[in-house]
Amino acid sequence: MEHKDDHNIISDALAAEAEEVKKAGKVGYMARSLVQATLPHKATPGSEFIRRNGFFTLTILTPSTIGLPYGSIPRLLLSWITTEAFFTKSPILQLGTTLSSFMSEIGLLRTGGARGDITRLRNQARRLFSSTVLCHYENEQQDKGAGFNIASQYQLWWDIKQPNQIPLWKSTVTLGADFFNEIIKNPVPVDMLALKQLKRSPMALDIYFWLTLRLFYLSKDTLIPWKLLQMQFGADYASDGRGQLDFKKKFLLRLKQVLTIYDTAKVFPAEGGLLLKPSPPHVAKQPSKNLPKARRAISPPEPVEPPSMTALWSGNFSLRTATYEEARKIAPRLDIYYLENEWTTWIAKTGKIPKDPDKAFLGFVRLKASQHAGI
Repeated sequence: MEHKDDHNIISDALAAEAEEVKKAGKVGYMARSLVQATLPHKATPGSEFIRRNGFFTLTILTPSTIGLPYGSIPRLLLSWITTEAFFTKSPILQLGTTLSSFMSEIGLLRTGGARGDITRLRNQARRLFSSTVLCHYENEQQDKGAGFNIASQYQLWWDIKQPNQIPLWKSTVTLGADFFNEIIKNPVPVDMLALKQLKRSPMALDIYFWLTLRLFYLSKDTLIPWKLLQMQFGADYASDGRGQLDFKKKFLLRLKQVLTIYDTAKVFPAEGGLLLKPSPPHVAKQPSKNLPKARRAISPPEPVEPPSMTALWSGNFSLRTATYEEARKIAPRLDIYYLENEWTTWIAKTGKIPKDPDKAFLGFVRLKASQHAGI
Protein backbone atom coordinates (compact mmCIF):
# COMPACT_ATOMS: atom_id res chain seq x y z
CA MET A 1 0.00 0.00 0.00
CA GLU A 2 1.40 3.38 -0.96
CA HIS A 3 2.26 5.66 1.96
CA LYS A 4 0.59 9.07 1.72
CA ASP A 5 2.52 12.16 2.69
CA ASP A 6 1.42 14.24 5.66
CA HIS A 7 -0.38 16.80 3.54
CA ASN A 8 -2.63 14.22 1.90
CA ILE A 9 -3.36 12.48 5.19
CA ILE A 10 -4.43 15.76 6.79
CA SER A 11 -6.54 16.62 3.74
CA ASP A 12 -8.28 13.20 3.89
CA ALA A 13 -8.90 13.57 7.62
CA LEU A 14 -10.35 17.04 7.17
CA ALA A 15 -12.67 15.78 4.45
CA ALA A 16 -13.82 12.87 6.64
CA GLU A 17 -14.57 15.25 9.52
CA ALA A 18 -16.12 17.98 7.35
CA GLU A 19 -19.70 17.22 8.35
CA GLU A 20 -18.95 17.37 12.07
CA VAL A 21 -16.79 20.47 11.69
CA LYS A 22 -19.58 22.18 9.74
CA LYS A 23 -22.01 21.68 12.64
CA ALA A 24 -19.58 22.73 15.37
CA GLY A 25 -19.67 26.49 15.95
CA LYS A 26 -16.85 26.39 18.49
CA VAL A 27 -14.37 24.77 16.12
CA GLY A 28 -11.63 27.10 14.94
CA TYR A 29 -8.54 26.57 12.83
CA MET A 30 -4.80 27.12 12.99
CA ALA A 31 -2.33 27.31 10.10
CA ARG A 32 -0.35 24.07 9.85
CA SER A 33 3.09 25.63 9.34
CA LEU A 34 2.75 27.64 12.56
CA VAL A 35 1.86 24.49 14.52
CA GLN A 36 4.86 22.46 13.36
CA ALA A 37 7.17 25.01 15.01
CA THR A 38 6.22 27.68 17.51
CA LEU A 39 6.50 31.40 18.26
CA PRO A 40 8.60 32.79 21.14
CA HIS A 41 7.10 32.18 24.58
CA LYS A 42 8.55 35.35 26.10
CA ALA A 43 10.08 38.66 25.01
CA THR A 44 13.04 37.88 22.75
CA PRO A 45 15.73 40.43 21.84
CA GLY A 46 16.59 41.04 18.20
CA SER A 47 14.48 40.75 15.07
CA GLU A 48 15.08 37.10 14.11
CA PHE A 49 13.72 33.99 15.83
CA ILE A 50 14.51 30.40 14.83
CA ARG A 51 12.80 27.25 16.09
CA ARG A 52 13.34 23.68 14.87
CA ASN A 53 11.15 20.59 14.88
CA GLY A 54 13.04 17.62 13.45
CA PHE A 55 13.74 18.36 9.79
CA PHE A 56 11.52 21.46 9.88
CA THR A 57 12.85 24.93 10.73
CA LEU A 58 10.71 28.04 11.28
CA THR A 59 12.29 31.50 11.08
CA ILE A 60 10.40 34.67 11.98
CA LEU A 61 11.71 38.08 10.94
CA THR A 62 10.42 41.50 12.01
CA PRO A 63 11.66 45.10 11.71
CA SER A 64 14.11 45.84 14.52
CA THR A 65 12.08 48.89 15.52
CA ILE A 66 8.99 46.75 16.17
CA GLY A 67 10.25 43.48 17.62
CA LEU A 68 9.19 39.84 17.57
CA PRO A 69 5.71 38.65 18.62
CA TYR A 70 5.65 36.53 21.76
CA GLY A 71 3.37 35.02 24.40
CA SER A 72 -0.26 33.90 24.25
CA ILE A 73 -1.79 36.87 22.41
CA PRO A 74 -0.16 36.23 18.98
CA ARG A 75 -1.27 32.61 19.22
CA LEU A 76 -4.87 33.62 19.96
CA LEU A 77 -4.71 36.16 17.12
CA LEU A 78 -3.37 33.56 14.67
CA SER A 79 -6.10 31.09 15.52
CA TRP A 80 -8.78 33.79 15.15
CA ILE A 81 -7.28 34.92 11.82
CA THR A 82 -7.06 31.36 10.50
CA THR A 83 -10.60 30.55 11.58
CA GLU A 84 -12.09 33.74 10.14
CA ALA A 85 -10.25 33.39 6.83
CA PHE A 86 -11.22 29.71 6.53
CA PHE A 87 -14.92 30.42 7.04
CA THR A 88 -15.17 33.66 5.04
CA LYS A 89 -12.77 32.56 2.26
CA SER A 90 -11.54 36.15 2.19
CA PRO A 91 -8.01 37.49 2.92
CA ILE A 92 -9.47 40.81 4.14
CA LEU A 93 -10.68 40.45 7.73
CA GLN A 94 -12.50 42.96 9.93
CA LEU A 95 -11.24 42.91 13.52
CA GLY A 96 -14.58 43.39 15.22
CA THR A 97 -16.91 46.39 15.23
CA THR A 98 -15.21 47.70 18.39
CA LEU A 99 -12.03 46.93 20.29
CA SER A 100 -14.12 45.45 23.13
CA SER A 101 -16.05 43.11 20.85
CA PHE A 102 -12.85 41.83 19.23
CA MET A 103 -11.16 41.24 22.57
CA SER A 104 -14.18 39.27 23.70
CA GLU A 105 -13.97 37.05 20.63
CA ILE A 106 -10.38 36.02 21.34
CA GLY A 107 -10.92 35.66 25.09
CA LEU A 108 -9.09 38.75 26.42
CA LEU A 109 -10.14 41.05 29.25
CA ARG A 110 -10.83 44.74 28.56
CA THR A 111 -8.18 46.01 30.97
CA GLY A 112 -6.02 49.06 30.34
CA GLY A 113 -2.68 50.23 31.67
CA ALA A 114 0.83 49.22 30.66
CA ARG A 115 0.23 45.56 31.58
CA GLY A 116 -3.46 45.39 30.63
CA ASP A 117 -4.81 43.23 27.79
CA ILE A 118 -5.74 46.28 25.68
CA THR A 119 -2.16 47.57 25.56
CA ARG A 120 -0.72 44.09 25.09
CA LEU A 121 -3.13 43.28 22.25
CA ARG A 122 -2.23 46.38 20.26
CA ASN A 123 1.49 45.80 20.81
CA GLN A 124 1.41 42.11 19.84
CA ALA A 125 -0.91 42.70 16.87
CA ARG A 126 1.59 45.19 15.43
CA ARG A 127 4.44 42.73 15.94
CA LEU A 128 2.54 39.80 14.41
CA PHE A 129 1.20 41.69 11.40
CA SER A 130 4.71 42.99 10.67
CA SER A 131 6.23 39.48 10.67
CA THR A 132 7.68 37.49 7.81
CA VAL A 133 7.75 33.70 8.20
CA LEU A 134 10.29 31.43 6.51
CA CYS A 135 9.80 27.65 6.50
CA HIS A 136 12.65 25.30 5.66
CA TYR A 137 12.61 21.50 5.37
CA GLU A 138 15.78 19.48 4.88
CA ASN A 139 16.69 15.80 5.02
CA GLU A 140 19.07 13.53 3.13
CA GLN A 141 16.82 13.39 0.06
CA GLN A 142 15.51 16.94 -0.27
CA ASP A 143 15.95 20.58 0.67
CA LYS A 144 13.08 23.01 0.22
CA GLY A 145 11.82 26.26 1.63
CA ALA A 146 9.05 28.83 1.41
CA GLY A 147 8.25 32.20 2.93
CA PHE A 148 5.24 34.43 3.47
CA ASN A 149 4.15 37.63 5.16
CA ILE A 150 1.45 37.29 7.79
CA ALA A 151 -0.18 40.50 6.51
CA SER A 152 0.26 42.62 3.40
CA GLN A 153 -1.34 45.56 5.22
CA TYR A 154 -3.30 46.34 8.37
CA GLN A 155 -5.22 49.22 9.96
CA LEU A 156 -5.95 49.34 13.69
CA TRP A 157 -8.44 52.11 14.55
CA TRP A 158 -8.58 51.21 18.23
CA ASP A 159 -9.09 53.82 20.94
CA ILE A 160 -7.62 52.18 24.06
CA LYS A 161 -9.31 54.80 26.25
CA GLN A 162 -12.76 54.09 24.77
CA PRO A 163 -12.76 50.38 23.77
CA ASN A 164 -16.57 50.25 23.45
CA GLN A 165 -16.78 53.13 20.97
CA ILE A 166 -17.46 52.32 17.32
CA PRO A 167 -14.63 53.98 15.31
CA LEU A 168 -15.18 55.99 12.15
CA TRP A 169 -13.08 53.49 10.20
CA LYS A 170 -12.94 49.72 10.38
CA SER A 171 -9.93 47.93 11.84
CA THR A 172 -8.83 45.40 9.23
CA VAL A 173 -5.98 43.11 8.30
CA THR A 174 -5.26 41.94 4.77
CA LEU A 175 -3.45 38.61 4.86
CA GLY A 176 -0.46 37.94 2.66
CA ALA A 177 -1.45 35.87 -0.39
CA ASP A 178 0.77 32.89 0.42
CA PHE A 179 -0.29 32.84 4.08
CA PHE A 180 -3.96 33.01 3.06
CA ASN A 181 -3.48 30.08 0.66
CA GLU A 182 -1.75 28.11 3.43
CA ILE A 183 -4.76 28.69 5.68
CA ILE A 184 -7.28 27.56 3.08
CA LYS A 185 -5.31 24.47 2.03
CA ASN A 186 -3.87 23.19 5.30
CA PRO A 187 -5.90 24.28 8.35
CA VAL A 188 -5.66 22.38 11.62
CA PRO A 189 -9.01 22.20 13.50
CA VAL A 190 -8.95 23.41 17.10
CA ASP A 191 -11.54 24.01 19.81
CA MET A 192 -11.94 27.75 20.42
CA LEU A 193 -13.16 27.12 23.97
CA ALA A 194 -10.00 25.14 24.70
CA LEU A 195 -7.87 28.10 23.60
CA LYS A 196 -9.65 30.41 26.02
CA GLN A 197 -9.06 27.95 28.87
CA LEU A 198 -5.35 27.60 28.01
CA LYS A 199 -4.67 31.25 27.14
CA ARG A 200 -2.53 31.96 30.21
CA SER A 201 0.21 29.61 29.03
CA PRO A 202 1.89 29.94 25.60
CA MET A 203 3.42 26.48 26.04
CA ALA A 204 0.04 24.90 26.83
CA LEU A 205 -1.41 26.50 23.68
CA ASP A 206 1.51 25.19 21.61
CA ILE A 207 1.13 21.66 23.03
CA TYR A 208 -2.59 21.73 22.29
CA PHE A 209 -2.04 22.91 18.67
CA TRP A 210 0.71 20.33 18.18
CA LEU A 211 -1.25 17.39 19.61
CA THR A 212 -4.26 18.33 17.52
CA LEU A 213 -2.12 18.20 14.38
CA ARG A 214 -0.13 15.07 15.23
CA LEU A 215 -3.10 13.02 16.45
CA PHE A 216 -5.14 14.10 13.44
CA TYR A 217 -3.03 12.00 11.10
CA LEU A 218 -1.24 9.56 13.45
CA SER A 219 -1.71 5.97 12.22
CA LYS A 220 0.52 4.04 14.65
CA ASP A 221 2.15 4.37 18.07
CA THR A 222 4.94 6.94 17.92
CA LEU A 223 7.58 7.91 20.49
CA ILE A 224 8.73 11.54 20.32
CA PRO A 225 12.17 11.90 22.00
CA TRP A 226 12.46 14.46 24.79
CA LYS A 227 15.31 16.13 22.90
CA LEU A 228 13.10 16.83 19.89
CA LEU A 229 10.31 18.09 22.14
CA GLN A 230 12.72 20.50 23.81
CA MET A 231 13.92 21.76 20.41
CA GLN A 232 10.31 22.58 19.49
CA PHE A 233 8.81 23.73 22.78
CA GLY A 234 11.75 24.56 25.04
CA ALA A 235 14.41 26.41 23.07
CA ASP A 236 14.68 28.82 26.02
CA TYR A 237 15.93 26.03 28.31
CA ALA A 238 19.60 25.06 28.62
CA SER A 239 20.68 21.95 26.71
CA ASP A 240 22.55 20.46 29.67
CA GLY A 241 21.12 17.86 32.04
CA ARG A 242 19.60 20.43 34.39
CA GLY A 243 17.98 22.32 31.54
CA GLN A 244 16.48 19.13 30.15
CA LEU A 245 15.01 18.20 33.54
CA ASP A 246 13.54 21.69 33.98
CA PHE A 247 11.99 21.54 30.52
CA LYS A 248 10.53 18.07 31.07
CA LYS A 249 8.99 19.18 34.37
CA LYS A 250 7.37 22.27 32.81
CA PHE A 251 6.26 20.38 29.68
CA LEU A 252 4.52 17.64 31.69
CA LEU A 253 2.80 20.27 33.84
CA ARG A 254 1.40 22.01 30.76
CA LEU A 255 0.58 18.69 29.10
CA LYS A 256 -1.54 17.79 32.12
CA GLN A 257 -3.52 21.01 31.62
CA VAL A 258 -4.06 20.20 27.95
CA LEU A 259 -5.20 16.63 28.66
CA THR A 260 -7.89 17.83 31.06
CA ILE A 261 -9.45 19.47 27.98
CA TYR A 262 -8.38 17.06 25.24
CA ASP A 263 -9.23 14.04 27.39
CA THR A 264 -9.52 11.58 24.49
CA ALA A 265 -5.87 12.11 23.53
CA LYS A 266 -3.88 8.94 24.16
CA VAL A 267 -0.59 10.47 25.25
CA PHE A 268 1.76 8.91 27.81
CA PRO A 269 5.12 10.09 29.23
CA ALA A 270 7.82 7.46 28.74
CA GLU A 271 11.47 7.18 29.71
CA GLY A 272 12.72 8.08 26.25
CA GLY A 273 10.10 10.62 25.32
CA LEU A 274 6.37 11.10 24.83
CA LEU A 275 4.35 8.16 23.50
CA LEU A 276 1.52 9.11 21.14
CA LYS A 277 -1.18 6.62 20.21
CA PRO A 278 -3.83 7.08 17.47
CA SER A 279 -6.63 9.13 19.04
CA PRO A 280 -9.89 10.80 18.03
CA PRO A 281 -9.46 14.36 16.68
CA HIS A 282 -10.37 17.07 19.13
CA VAL A 283 -13.29 18.70 17.32
CA ALA A 284 -16.55 19.86 18.85
CA LYS A 285 -19.51 17.54 18.36
CA GLN A 286 -22.29 19.94 19.36
CA PRO A 287 -23.23 23.39 18.04
CA SER A 288 -21.77 26.13 20.19
CA LYS A 289 -23.81 28.60 22.23
CA ASN A 290 -20.73 30.60 23.11
CA LEU A 291 -20.24 32.71 19.99
CA PRO A 292 -23.26 35.05 19.99
CA LYS A 293 -21.27 37.95 18.58
CA ALA A 294 -19.32 36.07 15.94
CA ARG A 295 -19.69 37.64 12.50
CA ARG A 296 -19.56 34.28 10.76
CA ALA A 297 -22.53 31.93 10.90
CA ILE A 298 -22.59 29.09 13.42
CA SER A 299 -23.01 26.68 10.50
CA PRO A 300 -20.24 27.71 8.06
CA PRO A 301 -20.33 26.88 4.34
CA GLU A 302 -18.81 23.67 3.04
CA PRO A 303 -15.00 24.06 2.87
CA VAL A 304 -14.99 23.20 -0.84
CA GLU A 305 -17.38 25.97 -1.84
CA PRO A 306 -16.03 29.08 -3.63
CA PRO A 307 -16.27 32.51 -1.96
CA SER A 308 -19.80 33.83 -1.58
CA MET A 309 -21.20 36.56 -3.80
CA THR A 310 -21.05 38.90 -0.81
CA ALA A 311 -17.36 38.28 -0.28
CA LEU A 312 -16.59 38.87 -3.95
CA TRP A 313 -18.86 41.88 -4.39
CA SER A 314 -18.26 43.79 -1.15
CA GLY A 315 -14.64 44.40 -1.98
CA ASN A 316 -15.43 46.36 -5.14
CA PHE A 317 -16.03 49.67 -3.35
CA SER A 318 -15.74 51.30 0.07
CA LEU A 319 -18.30 53.62 1.59
CA ARG A 320 -17.09 57.14 2.37
CA THR A 321 -16.35 58.13 5.96
CA ALA A 322 -19.00 60.85 5.67
CA THR A 323 -21.54 58.14 4.80
CA TYR A 324 -20.89 56.32 8.08
CA GLU A 325 -21.16 59.59 10.00
CA GLU A 326 -24.49 60.41 8.32
CA ALA A 327 -25.72 56.85 8.97
CA ARG A 328 -25.01 57.25 12.70
CA LYS A 329 -27.06 60.45 12.75
CA ILE A 330 -29.97 58.70 11.01
CA ALA A 331 -29.88 55.62 13.27
CA PRO A 332 -27.96 56.45 16.46
CA ARG A 333 -29.32 53.41 18.31
CA LEU A 334 -28.35 50.84 15.67
CA ASP A 335 -25.05 49.11 14.86
CA ILE A 336 -24.03 50.68 11.56
CA TYR A 337 -21.56 47.94 10.64
CA TYR A 338 -24.20 45.29 11.28
CA LEU A 339 -26.58 47.19 8.99
CA GLU A 340 -23.87 47.40 6.35
CA ASN A 341 -23.39 43.63 6.49
CA GLU A 342 -27.17 43.10 6.26
CA TRP A 343 -27.32 45.49 3.30
CA THR A 344 -24.48 43.80 1.36
CA THR A 345 -26.02 40.38 2.04
CA TRP A 346 -29.32 41.59 0.55
CA ILE A 347 -27.50 42.94 -2.53
CA ALA A 348 -25.65 39.66 -3.02
CA LYS A 349 -28.91 37.69 -2.86
CA THR A 350 -30.79 39.97 -5.25
CA GLY A 351 -27.86 40.80 -7.54
CA LYS A 352 -28.95 44.47 -7.57
CA ILE A 353 -25.67 46.39 -7.26
CA PRO A 354 -26.45 50.10 -6.75
CA LYS A 355 -25.02 52.80 -9.00
CA ASP A 356 -24.51 55.10 -6.00
CA PRO A 357 -23.60 52.82 -3.06
CA ASP A 358 -23.39 55.64 -0.49
CA LYS A 359 -26.84 56.97 -1.34
CA ALA A 360 -28.31 53.46 -1.45
CA PHE A 361 -26.84 52.53 1.93
CA LEU A 362 -28.23 55.67 3.58
CA GLY A 363 -31.65 54.82 2.15
CA PHE A 364 -31.36 51.34 3.67
CA VAL A 365 -30.39 52.85 7.05
CA ARG A 366 -33.43 55.18 6.96
CA LEU A 367 -35.67 52.18 6.31
CA LYS A 368 -34.22 50.25 9.25
CA ALA A 369 -34.39 53.30 11.52
CA SER A 370 -38.10 53.72 10.74
CA GLN A 371 -38.71 50.02 11.45
CA HIS A 372 -37.08 50.36 14.87
CA ALA A 373 -38.64 53.72 15.73
CA GLY A 374 -41.39 52.21 17.82
CA ILE A 375 -39.24 49.60 19.56
